[in-house]
Amino acid sequence: MTSCHDPRTSRTLGALLGVHCGDSLGATVEFKPWSDIIRKYPQGVREIVGGGPFEWPAGHATDDTDLTRAVLLAYLNYEESKTAENVESVEDFDIAKAAAEYALKWNEGDWPGRKKGSRPIDIGNSTRDGLRRYKISRDPSKSGAGIGSAGNGSLMRCIPTGLFAPEERRQKESIAISQFTHNDPRCTVACAAYNEIVAALVGGKTAQEAVEVGKTVADASKGARVAAAIEEGQTLNLAKIASQGPRGETKVPSGFVLNSLRLSVAAVLDARCFEDVLVDVVRIGGDADTNGAIAGGLLGAKHGVEALPERWLSKLQFRKEFENVGVANSPAPSKQSLKTWRNRFSDSS
Repeated sequence: MTSCHDPRTSRTLGALLGVHCGDSLGATVEFKPWSDIIRKYPQGVREIVGGGPFEWPAGHATDDTDLTRAVLLAYLNYEESKTAENVESVEDFDIAKAAAEYALKWNEGDWPGRKKGSRPIDIGNSTRDGLRRYKISRDPSKSGAGIGSAGNGSLMRCIPTGLFAPEERRQKESIAISQFTHNDPRCTVACAAYNEIVAALVGGKTAQEAVEVGKTVADASKGARVAAAIEEGQTLNLAKIASQGPRGETKVPSGFVLNSLRLSVAAVLDARCFEDVLVDVVRIGGDADTNGAIAGGLLGAKHGVEALPERWLSKLQFRKEFENVGVANSPAPSKQSLKTWRNRFSDSS
């Protein structure tokens, strides 16, 4: 496939759509153990077919992509505020509050693809509790689920910050956007480290270099457990785990934030192609859609959107919207129009 000639835009789009691909691929086997998946899908789930415990239509966003969209729309609003006549509007813009407001809309049924007023069927406990408290306080810094609640519900949605926040704000905003539902330091520091890995990949660093950047951020943030999880991820053989099954605490594909971080680090360091690596992340089972989303974001940022299978992209609920926002907000020095990018993509398929 011919390159779109704009590596940063390609990696930005790859990251956003990689989250969506991993989410939609993993939704089919969410909560299933590896032993069940390997019997039904010996080579892994290789097509986006929907189904799963919530009977998703093929390519429909679950909470992972929906809440990534909430954060993405907050950044779009920030960019729009820059064009406002009132210059103070940019300085006063609270990105965490904007993201929390969109997440609240999602929770209360003001969202594409759902009946008006209907609640999401797949919301996590910490996210539900955090949004309930946020609705009362309207303060994203005081609504989190609290210390000791360290699920992966903020890590799964955090990637727009790694793509669109300026370097000087990136870590602060990663933490703030995590806090409105997940304010345990393992979650906030994991989001900050993950987004630094994303930014490094989009900027052209190798996977190993990017992971080292993330580990440095975790160390500097006094996130010893997060740094240790990144180190453990560097040692995992993803293909072996996917073919032989997860064994041991560090390989359990649960919803614990550090387990998801470990798997995503192992994924981005894997030398194989985007498709094969993401299929193996999902094949491990457990919280397959969220682990797929988190790993898919890093893989897309590493490989660029040209590496994502068109047969997957064509199924994604928010593909066009993510493409539009991704190109419009791309950090690339010279932005291509979406029409030009799509024409080149089609011509090279």
